[in-house]
Amino acid sequence: MGGFMFHDMILHGWPILSVLLIMSVISLTVILDRVTTLRRARMNARSFVAALIKMIREQGTAQAVEYCQRVAKPVAVVAARILLQAGDRDARERAKHHALQTQISRLESYVSVLGTIGSTAPFVGLFGTVMGIIKAFQDIAMNAGAGPEVVSAGIAEALIATAFGLLVAIPAVMFYNYCVRKIETLTQDIDLAMYDLIETLCGQSR
Repeated sequence: MGGFMFHDMILHGWPILSVLLIMSVISLTVILDRVTTLRRARMNARSFVAALIKMIREQGTAQAVEYCQRVAKPVAVVAARILLQAGDRDARERAKHHALQTQISRLESYVSVLGTIGSTAPFVGLFGTVMGIIKAFQDIAMNAGAGPEVVSAGIAEALIATAFGLLVAIPAVMFYNYCVRKIETLTQDIDLAMYDLIETLCGQSR
């Protein structure tokens, strides 16, 4: 009986549930993609720059650039851009800023989708709830004096839409916040580490 009732709820709420299902698939795809990308981008920026400075002093800038290109992490990409930039401190600071913003944009790709789904999925579910309650009242009006079974379809549609809306929204919001925080932390670590690299390069050019 319980399985039949749930199946009946799904049948009555399928238009809204179809939208929520599409949103959940998109959300899951973005979550897996961004978590994988952020894991691959992770690296101890301070340790990397310390090793890079040592390499610059012992083997030269060209060898350090080649090492950065082999590593291919965000911190290495930014460091390589600074090493290749000729000029004074201001020129290297601008190169760092541009390279860092490029890496941030790459990491932030599709993260906003999670925020959008997290904020809109409850409203989609609420819309299904409103439609289900309207249907329930219509059934009451058309079947005056009938028992609760008359309005059960509308109430079921309302409840299932709300539940699915929250089910889609909660993981999307959680992973949106996770991704935003990880990107902020990674950006700060790279920014602080690049200060030491620029100081070393400016010291050598004096």
